[in-house]
Amino acid sequence: MSKVTARRRMVRVTATGEIRRPDTLAVEEPLEMRIGGESLNVTMRTPGNDIDLVHGFLYSENIIQSVDDIVSARYCAGTDADGQNTYNVLDIQLRRPRPLPKRRFITNSACGLCGKTTVDDVRIRSRFRPGYGDFTIDSDVLSTLPDELRSQQQVFAATGGLHAAGLFTADGTALVVREDVGRHNAVDKVIGWAVRENRVPTADLALIVSSRASFELVQKAVMAGIPMLGAVSAPSSLAVDLAAEAGLTLVGFLRGDTMNIYTDVHRIALRPIAAAL
Repeated sequence: MSKVTARRRMVRVTATGEIRRPDTLAVEEPLEMRIGGESLNVTMRTPGNDIDLVHGFLYSENIIQSVDDIVSARYCAGTDADGQNTYNVLDIQLRRPRPLPKRRFITNSACGLCGKTTVDDVRIRSRFRPGYGDFTIDSDVLSTLPDELRSQQQVFAATGGLHAAGLFTADGTALVVREDVGRHNAVDKVIGWAVRENRVPTADLALIVSSRASFELVQKAVMAGIPMLGAVSAPSSLAVDLAAEAGLTLVGFLRGDTMNIYTDVHRIALRPIAAAL
């Protein structure tokens, strides 16, 4: 497996002068996903947990419905200039081969679909509604989750250049945390973990991300039956629209003691002072 960090020389300029030294950076490399030898997708990702990434992506795109749909996921031969395997091509064998979808990516912001069509498409494709189950979480617990997520970001601590996603129980326990240069890849990695652990629909867990809440992240949560998505930054308008349509609790600006709850507030037990407002 490729390294997740790399060293590059740089010049750091400060008020007292300049310092020339190596810097530690997050690695970004392509991963090509193939189904039965046919290319499906190429995504730029941070190497690591690639099997989770593939499972999560295929599940989010409704190509698989459980871990049993995949017979094998194997790295193909691919070498760099030094003749070393790059581990950047994964071939997936499905138990029941199926034609690849003509429209491969419903999460691409340049897909050319209008917002209403896209929201309806996700609603129709998802086998679960986030309203399934009775998940609730105390706001005091929810407010601690971004810090807990950050505490488990080992590569971010070294590089400052990765997003993270994690699945948390109602008492604040992190079941899985994954990092990646792409926020959508980080979410695919945790959903892929849930698929492989037979934890979908994940109706008893909250998804916390270190980024903004884009439409594609809400889409992935809805597809996996996740009842709550919390983000440290802002949501987009279409993300809020999809969350409201699907019954998912969407929280933005989850920082310290404050948060903005955009949809389905009933899943959050608010502090008394907040409940009185």
